[in-house]
Amino acid sequence: MTDTVALAFSGGLDTTVCVPLLKEEYGYDEVIAVTVDVGQPDAEFTEAEETADALGLDIHVIDAKDEFAALALDAVRANATYQGYPLGTALARPVIAKAILSVAEAEGCTGIAHGCTGKGNDQLRFEAVWRDSDLEVIAPVRELGLTREWEQEYAAERDLPVEAGKGGDYSIDTNLWSRSVEGKELEEPSFVPGEDIYEWTELPSAATEEIELTFEKGYPVALNGEEYDDVELIETLNELAGSYGVGRTDVMEDRMLGLKVRENYEHPAATTLLNAHQGLEDLVLTKEERSFKTQVDNQWAEKGYQGLIDGPLMKALDAFIATTNERVTGTVTIRFEGGQARVVGRESPYAVYSAEAASFNTEAVTGSIEQADATGVAKYHGFQERLANRRIAAANKEQGVTATDGGIGEESPLSGTDIDQTAKKQEEDE
Repeated sequence: MTDTVALAFSGGLDTTVCVPLLKEEYGYDEVIAVTVDVGQPDAEFTEAEETADALGLDIHVIDAKDEFAALALDAVRANATYQGYPLGTALARPVIAKAILSVAEAEGCTGIAHGCTGKGNDQLRFEAVWRDSDLEVIAPVRELGLTREWEQEYAAERDLPVEAGKGGDYSIDTNLWSRSVEGKELEEPSFVPGEDIYEWTELPSAATEEIELTFEKGYPVALNGEEYDDVELIETLNELAGSYGVGRTDVMEDRMLGLKVRENYEHPAATTLLNAHQGLEDLVLTKEERSFKTQVDNQWAEKGYQGLIDGPLMKALDAFIATTNERVTGTVTIRFEGGQARVVGRESPYAVYSAEAASFNTEAVTGSIEQADATGVAKYHGFQERLANRRIAAANKEQGVTATDGGIGEESPLSGTDIDQTAKKQEEDE
């Protein structure tokens, strides 16, 4: 019986080196290459196909753009960002992993492999999906402790079809939702990168433009009144918002394994849609809903970052998000200016807002609520804090404790009796 392994394949240095290693070190008879399309540039597929052909591999190219775009827009409803940037690579990995697993099972493979190192997040995101199968999971780069220098030498010695790992100065990951750039001098937190690391975004200028986004139940459905499918909308906004320098993030990111790394991201469409959705959500949700949903959104983003998009918790979070987003329907006006996508207008039939009630130009709040009704609220507001401060000051005075002695509060010039009398009088007044 032939032992066959499916390899997550990009045609880059890591995955190319994995091909002979899977045969020589792990004893597999055949390696099947699988490349999954989540919005990468066409050149990457050309590279993968040419490298696979040179290695004599069968390659399967799976189109998962629609599935990935749908997940990205689910992330919009969850306002999902991790440590200040929109999730891109993190959300793409489980989509890619599922597609590779489907090929592996269809082809009767006994193993499934990736070229991730033991220091990053992707190994965990892939394997969270794969380890629910009966296939052997192999990670040659991690398990053999390979370095990039060793891989370059190995590729040169074996005359493997890669340019000794010189695919570029940086490690770049691109999909529909984001483009990440890392490596080389970018690993130094103090290094200031030049414009050469960016492809999706122009240097912000003084130019401005306003667009209108339409949402239904939290999902964007139209741009300037024109309907798009998910993939088209994201691609269109990446180009448009990127031309105004929108969506750049330079972040010190905490990986799941506890390593802190420097990452640079571009995400024009993601930034635009997240800002617009948040602006509309703020208009239609109550204060309590907004407060609680922040906790839900943070949990969703954390699980999304980990690649655990199918767990029971995520299903529960999705249910809450779907319920609150039933009312997130309306239009948002976004202005591109100075590298920002800024909400400058929003409208919804579900707005929890009354211009007449909130205006400083109207006398009453509503027909039954007058401004004077707030006087009682004002008297109660802060009462407990004021009372606590008085009691603390009185106790400190009685014990001879001042603020410089390490006590709480400042010493009062009044005697303990005076403080008690003053406190009693104020309590009676309130």
